[in-house]
Amino acid sequence: MCHVIVTCRSMLWTLLSIVVAFAELIAFMSADWLIGKAKPSSSEDVDNRTGRLQEPYHPTLGIYGRCTRISHMQFSRRDTLCGPYAENFSEIASGFWQATAIFLAMGIMILCTVAFVSVFTMCVQSIMKKSIFNVCGLLQGIAGLFLILGLILYPAGWGCQKAISYCGPYASAYKLGDCSLGWAFYTAIGGTVLTFICAVFSAQAEIATSSDKVQEEIEEGKNLICLL
Repeated sequence: MCHVIVTCRSMLWTLLSIVVAFAELIAFMSADWLIGKAKPSSSEDVDNRTGRLQEPYHPTLGIYGRCTRISHMQFSRRDTLCGPYAENFSEIASGFWQATAIFLAMGIMILCTVAFVSVFTMCVQSIMKKSIFNVCGLLQGIAGLFLILGLILYPAGWGCQKAISYCGPYASAYKLGDCSLGWAFYTAIGGTVLTFICAVFSAQAEIATSSDKVQEEIEEGKNLICLL
């Protein structure tokens, strides 16, 4: 018989696992890893409402995507265009970024799998006499290692020609040049830290769902067990 067991710690671990997976996925897909040097203003950058020059635009560059501003000569305005600059994996600007993409993708796939499985831990707590929480915690630890490898390799690619075109001639491996780090990079770092927190916290979720109070309520014949 399936017993639905919901505790404060198990629910927190589930929600945190889902948040971490989505945060890493959004960061990976974003083009805001590097913020390039400002493009100088021109006569086309005049704000039609105020008649003043708009602030200089900072193009952004991701692992495989970029955002830049394109002009519409007919309408005398500019729009921001975001999309992949690489049509396939081999066109990613740097071999280090290719390795980063592989490691991050592997870590994110594991995190998404754990996030999906975590939803069902309310009803199924073990498989083949092994705790799902412990297995998921181990997988999250492995995913965290993949994410760390990807984040360490990413700055090594700052010397590629694509990065130099955004960050200036002084950009090189582990040197930003005229660029600055975007929110996607910081989100990926934060998600990596939370991944290891999830891995450790999975043990607490296991303890909470197998406590004496839970066992007592199961013995009383309850199918839905909610404990703080």
